[in-house]
Amino acid sequence: MAGFIHIYRWAVFLLAGGYVLRTLVFGGYDGFGGPARYLTVWALFASFFAASRMMAIQEGRSESRWDGFVCMTAVINAMVVFLFWRLYFGDPTSVTSDGQLMAWHLELYLHLFGPLLQLIDTIFIHRSYRRLGAAFAWLVGVIGTYVLWTELVVSPTNATPVGTVTSGLPYRFLNDLELPQRMVFYGSNIAIAVILLLLFAAIAWGIRRIFPAPEAP
Repeated sequence: MAGFIHIYRWAVFLLAGGYVLRTLVFGGYDGFGGPARYLTVWALFASFFAASRMMAIQEGRSESRWDGFVCMTAVINAMVVFLFWRLYFGDPTSVTSDGQLMAWHLELYLHLFGPLLQLIDTIFIHRSYRRLGAAFAWLVGVIGTYVLWTELVVSPTNATPVGTVTSGLPYRFLNDLELPQRMVFYGSNIAIAVILLLLFAAIAWGIRRIFPAPEAP
């Protein structure tokens, strides 16, 4: 089992690293902030760092479990998957520049399999969700930082996308919302993040009860 886990984590790490490199080289630099304008990319980089920490734990190079960070990463990834496909199927142009998806392998990794691989590790292998206070702090910190980044830096320095209310916010639909409406949207997504955190914690608790970790010799 240890050998399989090691291979699994290497695969997750190499996949995340490969897509990070692809994003850095081929990501959209047509506006200020480049690919860092998008929450999907924040989730990708968090996944890569989380995967590197799982490898460090696996190989005995880290004494920290990184529970709060890896739980936050799983929740942010789940939010990205949920929000992207909900918005895309409602109106493809709300989250893409022309309504067209990117390369199929990229979309499937960023908005499905990448997040799923990381979530599987947190629940079944790393057995996270033991320190929910740390995970909550990470969630609020990352989401809050992203909101401030888009509202105070990205929007004022970019001319596109253009909406009916404002311009420059990374996702087209946000530019059709007044500031109070955007605050409600951001707040509702923090609430969704907390619900997902509690859901994953409940699932992880059930897994630990049904399949307790083997005791160290």
